Amino acid sequence: MASVNNSGVATSDENVAVTKSLRKLYLVRTVFSFLWFILVAALAKKNACFADALLIIYPAWDAIAIYFDTRAHPITTSRTPQYVNAAISGITTVAVILALKKGVAEALMVFGAWAILAGFMQLILGLRRRKTLGGQWPMIVSGGQSMIAGTAFIVLAHSPSMGIDSLAGYAAFGGLYFLLSAIRLFKANKSRRTND
Repeated sequence: MASVNNSGVATSDENVAVTKSLRKLYLVRTVFSFLWFILVAALAKKNACFADALLIIYPAWDAIAIYFDTRAHPITTSRTPQYVNAAISGITTVAVILALKKGVAEALMVFGAWAILAGFMQLILGLRRRKTLGGQWPMIVSGGQSMIAGTAFIVLAHSPSMGIDSLAGYAAFGGLYFLLSAIRLFKANKSRRTND
C-alpha cells in the first residue's frame, strides 16, 4: 500500500509502484516509437496521405501516453509538467493538421516547435524524478536532444531534402531513450528492494 511520510515525500513502497508503472509505459512507448520509425522509413515516401497521418499520430500518441504517465504518479506529486506537456501535444496535433493544408514544410516547423517544447518539459520532469525514482538520465538527455532536433527541424523545414521521412531518426532515438530509461528504472527498483 502506498504511503506518505510526515514531510509529504513518497515512501519507498510508493516509489516501487511508480517505477513499475513508468517502466511499463516506457516499454510501450519504445514499441510505438520503433514501429512509427519503421512505418515512416518504409512508407512515408511512397504514400503522402499515409505520411501525413503518421505525422498527426505522433503528437496525438504523446498526449495519450502523458495521460497514462500522470496516472502512475502519487497524489502527493505535482503533475503540472505532465499536464502542460499533454496540452502542448494536443494543441500540436491540431496544429499539424492545419499546417499540412499549407504544406509539409509548415507541418515540419510545427513539429519542430513541439519537439522543443515537449523536450523542455521532459527535461524538467526527468530532473524532478531523478531524486525520488532514479533511472532518469536517458529522459533528461532525450529532452535536451529533442530541443536540439526541434530547432533543426524548424531551420531545415524548407530544405528540398526535408520531408516527413526525415523525422524517422527522431522517433528511433526517442524509442531508444525510453528503452534505456525502462532498464534503468528496473535496476533502480531492484536496488531499492535490496536496500529495504
